Amino acid sequence: MTEKIIIAGEGGQGIMLLGKVLAEAAMLEGRFVTWLPSYGAEVRGGTAHCMVIVSDEQIGSPYIKQADSAIIMNNPSFERFKDRVQKKGLIIANSSLVPPPQESGRRFVFHPFTSLAIGAGNIKVANMVAIGCFIRITGLVKKESVLKVIQAHTPAGRQEVGEVNKRALAEGMALA
Repeated sequence: MTEKIIIAGEGGQGIMLLGKVLAEAAMLEGRFVTWLPSYGAEVRGGTAHCMVIVSDEQIGSPYIKQADSAIIMNNPSFERFKDRVQKKGLIIANSSLVPPPQESGRRFVFHPFTSLAIGAGNIKVANMVAIGCFIRITGLVKKESVLKVIQAHTPAGRQEVGEVNKRALAEGMALA
């Protein structure tokens, strides 16, 4: 099994962290993983995307020409990457910032990740809402693995950050 995922949004939405959490969770489960980040020149507010490949076999290249799935957090990224997901592939998008398309052929899942993050206590955890939705739908990695990675990335003495991330993850999982 190999899953190729494009994760895209704007700088400041936690796109790279989302990809790292997914990749590290898969590594904890003994899978082969690549994570390829790409930042826009502006960083915060500019475009950002990463490519994550999770496989049971060795991976030859971290670059994804045609993805199996995508997590898209804003409309410019949706327009840029929707055609890079194979037909019958899965696109999970942030309906707070991405209007539903008029096309068919791919499986689209739209949820208001940004609005739910605000409800969970911090707009910056929209990425954790999105990963919760993604892992619940795909079953690519276990929730427990993601929780371990979140814990590892929680700054010392800032347990409230970890708690809001865990709540956001649960919110995302409840969507699917």
